[in-house]
Order: sequence, then structure tokens, then C-alpha cells
Amino acid sequence: MRGLGELEAAVMDVLWQHAEPLRVREVLAELAPRRTLAYTTVMTVLDNLHRKGWVTRELDGRAFLYRPVASRELVTARALRDLLDASEDVDAVLLHFARSVSEHESAVLRDALGPEDRS
Repeated sequence: MRGLGELEAAVMDVLWQHAEPLRVREVLAELAPRRTLAYTTVMTVLDNLHRKGWVTRELDGRAFLYRPVASRELVTARALRDLLDASEDVDAVLLHFARSVSEHESAVLRDALGPEDRS
């Protein structure tokens, strides 16, 4: 994800995989099979993500519960929008993208545009 470090992205992946908010210890447990991390490291990453506006937190007893501010899909769509906005030739970018999509992705885009939006 744009704007996130490798560990921040891994933590966000864990949060996006769960419908309910998670404690630091729960995020750490999910990351443990792939990484050796200290509790305080995960806590610092979650605090940073909260400060950056990627997660919200609520106090539950003595621990915070963390949840993403937006879904992975919405964040990805915003990143694509940012890339288009930064382009000097949006038409060329869209044409290259359109040529790279699968048949399924093409069908999803056509359905999203609807018959009245096509010209």
C-alpha cells in the first residue's frame, strides 16, 4: 500500500482480514508465524497507523481495540485515483490499463458503467 512501510502494511493486512477490532496481542499472534516481533513493536506500529489516520482505536478495559478506517478495496481505489490524478496523460494511463485487464475485470467495469454511461 502506498504510504505504508512493510510492517505497517502487514499489520493492515491482519486488520483487514477481521471484521471485529483487534488488540495488539491479537495482531501480534497473527503475525507471529511469519515474523518474530516484540509486543511493543506491534503496539508502536498500531499507534503510528492511528496517528496517520489508517486505523481507529477504542479503549476496552486497559487495552485498545484497533480497526481499519477504510476497507482494503476503498484504500486501493483511492490509491488508483491518486495515481491517475498525478498523471500528465490520464487518457494514456487508462488505455494502457484497459488493455491489461482480464475478461472478468473488463466485464465488471462494463457492468459498473451501465448501458446509459457508455458512449
